[in-house]
Amino acid sequence: MEIQHERGYVIMAVGDTYERCADRLVNSLLDQHPDAKITIITKNNLPFGDLGGYANDWQVWHASPYRQTIKLEADMIAAGPIDHWWTLFENKDVVISQGCRDYYGQISNSRHYRKLFDQNDLPDVYNAITYWRLSNTAKEFFNLIKTIFEQWESYKKLLKFPEETPSTDVVYAMAAKIMGVDRVTLPPSLGPKIVHMKAFVNPIQGTDWTKELVWETDPLRINTVAQWGLVHYHIKEWNCEQ
Repeated sequence: MEIQHERGYVIMAVGDTYERCADRLVNSLLDQHPDAKITIITKNNLPFGDLGGYANDWQVWHASPYRQTIKLEADMIAAGPIDHWWTLFENKDVVISQGCRDYYGQISNSRHYRKLFDQNDLPDVYNAITYWRLSNTAKEFFNLIKTIFEQWESYKKLLKFPEETPSTDVVYAMAAKIMGVDRVTLPPSLGPKIVHMKAFVNPIQGTDWTKELVWETDPLRINTVAQWGLVHYHIKEWNCEQ
């Protein structure tokens, strides 16, 4: 795609549910940064058509109209300013976030959802926040993402206990390990981390935090705890505007 602006956010939203989530995320980003440039990628404007689920991810490289891009997962809310990330990222060609936080803001030590990563010595990356600038490194990275998705039957043989259908986080982790983790991440202590609202990351009894915890908006608080950065609310039916 032709470059239209220097910096902007891209949100992948393939499917009606993700499009609704993306609209929420856009609104929350504009609340924090009214002049932000934001592009939503849907099944209608994928450069190579809808390839099905996660396998569409690599197309974001071709779809972004920005020289520097921050890709965000759709089912998140911006609970505070994030524009300082541009300065944090700008000396790297690619940055994938590492690790996550609970709603108290504490770095999560839970490995419940990361057993495959640990068993295969993969970096603890979360594609929910991914930065790149137009560069040979970024082109190499997304070409590798495309290859791993397309040739999963071969690549999964490199892993112990692989997924039958690869998740984007696993594919990004494999690409990072192949290219060199230092080339495509920042040290975990420096880079941003999403608040991950999945059950085993947070002190809840069930799997649906929206049924156990109390939240307030404007600003976003969960059980009275003020949130900051990006909150990956996970339960896509959550009505954060009620």
